[in-house]
Amino acid sequence: MEAVNTDISDADSVEEDETVEAGGDPTLGQVLLAVEELWPESLAEDWDEVGLVVGRPTVPVTKVLFAVDPTLAVIDEAIEWGAELLITHHPLLLKGVNSVAATSAKGLAVHRLIEAGTGLLTVHTNGDSAVGGVSDVLADAFGLDNVEPLTRAANGLPEEGIGRVGDLPELETLGDFAARVFEMLPAVAGGVRVAGDKDGLVRRVAVCGGAGDSLFDAVRASHADVYVTADMRHHPASEAREGAANGRPYLIDVSHFASEWLWLPAAAEALGNVLADQGYDVEIRVSSTNSDPWDFILTPGGD
Repeated sequence: MEAVNTDISDADSVEEDETVEAGGDPTLGQVLLAVEELWPESLAEDWDEVGLVVGRPTVPVTKVLFAVDPTLAVIDEAIEWGAELLITHHPLLLKGVNSVAATSAKGLAVHRLIEAGTGLLTVHTNGDSAVGGVSDVLADAFGLDNVEPLTRAANGLPEEGIGRVGDLPELETLGDFAARVFEMLPAVAGGVRVAGDKDGLVRRVAVCGGAGDSLFDAVRASHADVYVTADMRHHPASEAREGAANGRPYLIDVSHFASEWLWLPAAAEALGNVLADQGYDVEIRVSSTNSDPWDFILTPGGD
């Protein structure tokens, strides 16, 4: 599986080999306080499992690696770099387990982390919902104005919640907008799928990083012309198209991994800034491992 091409990120973002530096070594516990300031656990959805998975709060932290998934390849990357903390968007242990024996992939992951002295922290739906979170980064990347949440957070600020909706500065055709989406995201096997009139005009855009086909009611209520999210299942997508008014909202289905990867450079920079303001010296890097599960795709071709 090819590494992520980090050249897709903005010039101000943290690239694959960039580091964010300050002065002094914080403990893991102090890093957790900085993370809580940025992405409060109270913003996580009720079903979610976020927070510290592996790690001793008293351990000094000099290197932090951000990644989308806590796969074995990502864990190896963190250990080889010498990171004392791996922060991933997706949880390792979302569902309950009865064993972490190294005979399973998840058990082996826990063993590798503990044996290497590398902590693991999950920032999932709290990272989606918070200001500057996954969907905010997507909205910024697409150049949206007048941005607001698709669904407001129960325990957050008015501007926090799952998904975002906003307006493009000018009308674009669906084809041109979809091409921009494709160019902004990391290259993955699945590419970008589009439902709608290629020449149809769009201005109001709804976005949700990760799997967002459960939000169609909120998307319709927002009067979005197009909805960008990942993991669209057949039946919700088909029903959305059948029930669309004048063909809208059009649908753009992207890679789950790719939609959330864009957040990593911004998250790394944000954490670096908070720690630097507190006088701490920590190297923060974005993983170069492409954890999208698909390796290649076959298509019939054509325009």
